[in-house]
Amino acid sequence: MADPKSFDALVIGAGFSGLYMLIKLREIGLSAQVVEAGSGVGGTWYWNRYPGARCDISSIEYSYSFDPELEQEWTWKERYSAQPDILEYLEHVADRYDLIDGITFDTRVTAARWNEEMARWLVETDKGGSFDVQFLILATGALSEPKLPDLPGLENFSGPILNTARWDDSVDLTGKRVCHFGVGSSGIQTVAEIGKIVEELTVFSRTPSFAVPCSNPPLTAEQSAAAKADYPAMRELQRHSALSFATLPKEGGAKVCEPAEREKRLESAWTESTFSLLLEFDDILFDDESNALVTEFAQRKLTQTITDPEKARKLIPQDVQLGGRRLCAEIGFYDAINQDNVTVVDVREEPVTNITTDAVVTDKGSYPADVIIFATGFDACVGAIKAIDIRGKGGQSIREEWANGPRAYLGLAVEGFPNMFTITGPGSPSVLSNVVVSIEQHVEWIARCLADMRERGAAVIEAEAQAEEAWLEHVDEVARPTIFPKANSWYMGHTRDGKRVFMPYVGGVGAYREKCDAVAAAGYEGFTLGVAP
Repeated sequence: MADPKSFDALVIGAGFSGLYMLIKLREIGLSAQVVEAGSGVGGTWYWNRYPGARCDISSIEYSYSFDPELEQEWTWKERYSAQPDILEYLEHVADRYDLIDGITFDTRVTAARWNEEMARWLVETDKGGSFDVQFLILATGALSEPKLPDLPGLENFSGPILNTARWDDSVDLTGKRVCHFGVGSSGIQTVAEIGKIVEELTVFSRTPSFAVPCSNPPLTAEQSAAAKADYPAMRELQRHSALSFATLPKEGGAKVCEPAEREKRLESAWTESTFSLLLEFDDILFDDESNALVTEFAQRKLTQTITDPEKARKLIPQDVQLGGRRLCAEIGFYDAINQDNVTVVDVREEPVTNITTDAVVTDKGSYPADVIIFATGFDACVGAIKAIDIRGKGGQSIREEWANGPRAYLGLAVEGFPNMFTITGPGSPSVLSNVVVSIEQHVEWIARCLADMRERGAAVIEAEAQAEEAWLEHVDEVARPTIFPKANSWYMGHTRDGKRVFMPYVGGVGAYREKCDAVAAAGYEGFTLGVAP
């Protein structure tokens, strides 16, 4: 192995987090390198190239806010941008701020070990290269490590097997018989597009999601100009709101609203935007009775939308409250489902028993397949971190520490792993927010922390066990009054003793920002700072 390259900081990942982190590290005068497994920048928007891939948050809000000039020079094409447009935006950012020379592409970090004598991290890659760095920053993304189902006989299948998180553009689906697994956000978007070109499509569903219709017109020049003029006020609202959206929940509860008025308001919200239904009343995520009224409305709307009652029965969620699992945006999904060449299989009542060379077999039938597609989600919040063999003080492994669920102080740092930071890690608003806003807040906090350490002559920072435990208890405490812990969703994790806990921080993006700022202002309360050995 060649001598390791030495930097002040190594950043893993070149998506929204990694690009901005590199900008800020250079800004405070630290030498830094980004390592990226892909051949280009973009993170999740580099890898997720499946048909129909797009963001379900307004493009104008789902963008960087750190540079007013960047906001003014970039014009979004649609309300909800497609993957190619978001990737083009991130490529533009990389070029505009001369970031490419600080990124090592086509390289995957495989291991990182804390050297206690040197107070530095030794980082290894799959290309045989290594890095010697003071700070290790994980910009790996909360939704980046794909999760595949363990299906019997999958190795026997003779056709292409595709995954939405690692799409292969070379496979032509035109006229093919396709078996598609998964009806979360990625699955809903994929089915809407491939349903237009395949001969037969069998959609295998296990945990269907609520999906609301989202109109996606091109943004007019007038709309873009108005948005650019309103950026300062919008950004301020995003940074201090609960979910980092510029639209706040409307005051008043659903259960106390007159039925006719409630129905009118919900009808209006149904097609307004992805999350408008959840924001129409301010108690939907907290009050079971109010949530039940809105959930019943959504179920009724979907019953009217899906023309086949049997398909509707299999795709309309009955065992989860609206918002308990992530609400999805649909543009053409139910149109595809309504086609005669589309079959829906509920694997809970018709489990897969075998996969042959050209079919998926259940205990009730056989479904021919030329291609199998998996849109089965991610090992959320922790998968990409656990994929790396990270070992902290005393050789302790992050995989073993998180075997029963993640722990982190503020979602930023883990006790026993000094000088390591996690951007939008577990215990932060992360996936329960407009994540670009949360990314910027984390990156700016880490940069401030490193600059303060240098000014104070500190070389090592580590989260304290007591502070970490107290934060985990607080994260669980604020989630308990909400509907979230009641759902079986990828938001949930487990403690060491097996107790189910909610991984993201649901106390609000604004409140979380205030807590992080207070921690820094108090001399990094909950952290131990020290000098190098």
